[in-house]
Amino acid sequence: MAEHRLNGTIDSHTVLYGVIGDPIRHSKSPIMMNRAFRETGINGVYTAFHITSETLPAFVDGVRAMGMRGVNVTIPHKLQVMELVDEIDPGALAIGAVNTIVNENGKLTGYNTDGIGYVRSLKEEAESGLAGKRIVVIGAGGASRGIVYSLLKEKPESVAISNRTVERAEQLADSLGGEAAGLTAIPNEKLEQWCGDADIVINTTSVGMFPNVGQSPIEGSWMKPGAVASDLIYNPLKTEFLLRAEARGCRIHGGLGMFIYQGAYAFEYWTGQAAPVSAMRETVLEALQA
Repeated sequence: MAEHRLNGTIDSHTVLYGVIGDPIRHSKSPIMMNRAFRETGINGVYTAFHITSETLPAFVDGVRAMGMRGVNVTIPHKLQVMELVDEIDPGALAIGAVNTIVNENGKLTGYNTDGIGYVRSLKEEAESGLAGKRIVVIGAGGASRGIVYSLLKEKPESVAISNRTVERAEQLADSLGGEAAGLTAIPNEKLEQWCGDADIVINTTSVGMFPNVGQSPIEGSWMKPGAVASDLIYNPLKTEFLLRAEARGCRIHGGLGMFIYQGAYAFEYWTGQAAPVSAMRETVLEALQA
């Protein structure tokens, strides 16, 4: 069977997987996940489905009807889909968003692999030990929630959340344990001061994403040399924020690893096999540089 799949053949035993979003045609997930199936010899095929909020309930019914084994969920469906699955993993429940669905004989369970994917990438590529670190998170949107939740499990000294609207940062901090958990919400005018003391500064906003590649959420001079500058953006691979931090003498960590590892965790939930991470990374890099 493995040899059969290495040839990329689709037959009557092929299992269907996919990603849904609105929009979705830009997604690199299909090329990455199909490479993972080929590498591991799994008889699966992964495709992208453009699903709107209106058609989401019918799509989820279709997942059950067709026996789709797994689905990745991206913007804007991560909240709405929670109402449509049968069970939600405690981590996804705490984060308040689902980005991965596993279908076990018609029972759909929702998971969130964004935060754990990010932390795995950060630890492997930039900072292996997060315990006792002072961390600043820029942005209090959907992406930051899963990341902060997963960071807290690593026992950092503190996590400060900055947002243009400080009330949103306060809501996020309070919902995940507030000061008792080491979380602080800070207004933007205090961001420079907090970045100067931070061991790790993480940009979870879209500032600097293609095509606005000349923008940065902070000045590189705000960070101390040797600290880690981390950006969730992976297009471009090296954002203006990372370029400025690198010039300051900081270590830098781009968003490609988070994208790869959130997919790797989904693959592992679906198949029970270790994901071929290096092959997945190679395929995405080729697509980004094409």
